[in-house]
Amino acid sequence: MDWMAQGKTAVITGGAGGIGLEAARRYAMAGMNVVISDVKEEPLQQAAEELRQLGAEVLAKVTDVREVASMEALRDATLDRFGKVHCLMNNAGIASAGTKPWENLEAAENILAVNMMGVIHGCHVFIPSMLAHGEQGVVINTGSKQGITRPPGSYAYNLSKSGVLAYTESLAHAFRNEDECRLSSHLLVPGFVYTPMIAQFIPEKPAFAATAEETVDFLMKSLMRGDFYIICPDPETPRELDERRIQWNTDDIIKNRPALSRWHPEFEKTFKAYIEEM
Repeated sequence: MDWMAQGKTAVITGGAGGIGLEAARRYAMAGMNVVISDVKEEPLQQAAEELRQLGAEVLAKVTDVREVASMEALRDATLDRFGKVHCLMNNAGIASAGTKPWENLEAAENILAVNMMGVIHGCHVFIPSMLAHGEQGVVINTGSKQGITRPPGSYAYNLSKSGVLAYTESLAHAFRNEDECRLSSHLLVPGFVYTPMIAQFIPEKPAFAATAEETVDFLMKSLMRGDFYIICPDPETPRELDERRIQWNTDDIIKNRPALSRWHPEFEKTFKAYIEEM
């Protein structure tokens, strides 16, 4: 991975904790310059100091991914300091308690603005300069399994992460068809990971939750293979179970079953038997 080397530069949104900070640690240990952004100053500066202790050159900047101007300021500060970007990791994300799809419009708009538009803003702002310098680089967008199987209970989160999936697929196709392009896009799909975002709902880490360290371990191995869909396991969900859940979800369309039939009472026994075939 030529992009992950001494003197190259990684930009991570949502970099003050969780998966973003753990990824930043790996980039720092590889000798990269590290740019982290987040919305809260204190944890951002604490993370920056930790990364400096690892020997990295660090830029930490409070950024609101919902605002194009804020992302442009992050880009300008990054290019002024380091000249080029080789890894863009659009990782900032939020969640809220689920509501019915016709309720809590303000919360839904905020989730979409951060989780989906934050990714799109990052790409619009940073990719042109990454293409222009012509060196190998990656764009890693953090999605979710909920953006693939879309379980009931948090429609706005599902919608935002479904959008990230579709957008990142579009990036992959566009990069393949761009002359002399040395960029690749990757969809990071964590398992159930105990991060600060989850801790606000669940105070103690459940045994079945993965750690950020385990998730980034899997991310790095997947990037070395050149994987696009980086579907991470967790202690409760092996790859085969993920695949069968995804297949069932896709078959809802092919077989014209009721929407989200996995959670439909008439299909409860059928789905259970399907999973037990593993």
